[in-house]
Amino acid sequence: MCLLDRLARVPIKWIGMRCTFLRWRMSGLGKPVSTFPGHALTAVLMIAAVAPLATATAADEPHFGKPITAQELAAWDISIGPDGAGLPPGKGTVAQGEAVFAAKCQACHGEKGQGRPNDRLVGGSITPGQAPVKTVGSYWPYATTLFDYVRRAMPWDRPKSLSDDEVYAVAAYVLYLNGIIGQDAALDAQSLPKVKMPNRDGFTPFPRWPPK
Repeated sequence: MCLLDRLARVPIKWIGMRCTFLRWRMSGLGKPVSTFPGHALTAVLMIAAVAPLATATAADEPHFGKPITAQELAAWDISIGPDGAGLPPGKGTVAQGEAVFAAKCQACHGEKGQGRPNDRLVGGSITPGQAPVKTVGSYWPYATTLFDYVRRAMPWDRPKSLSDDEVYAVAAYVLYLNGIIGQDAALDAQSLPKVKMPNRDGFTPFPRWPPK
């Protein structure tokens, strides 16, 4: 930290007290203070006021948090791209997903994802001239988004509590209920990105800036 930064942290009254003390000490040496060049005297007074506080200032600075480890960061670095980048190992079938959904999802999303009390997951439509009914099947453009969201935020009262196998299974079951995959389908890191959602082409891409 430079001298000016340290001066900004020093109360004005402390500097005044130290300047008064230094003038008294110099006058005791028999040399009039007025004989010191103006700039030199100013510098001496400032250094004398601040130097004893250097160690105390560093010690008094707050130390919030700690450096994050790679293992701690990995627990939060779980975003999944449309191409499936970041999908973990694991696998889940429609039948397995039905069991997980009944136990951990149905209370909020209704039997077979029909909604009530929370969002409807199945059916819906995006039809010009009509009020849209947005669900996973009618609106979401990528199947990988379903995995990302379920793993990150569901169940509502216990987010991030599902295993990767359970998330794959629930995703398979919801996609099956929407008629997007077959009843015997199984999903994993290779097959999930290949699922084409009905509304994949219903969005207008926004180019990044600056363009590549």
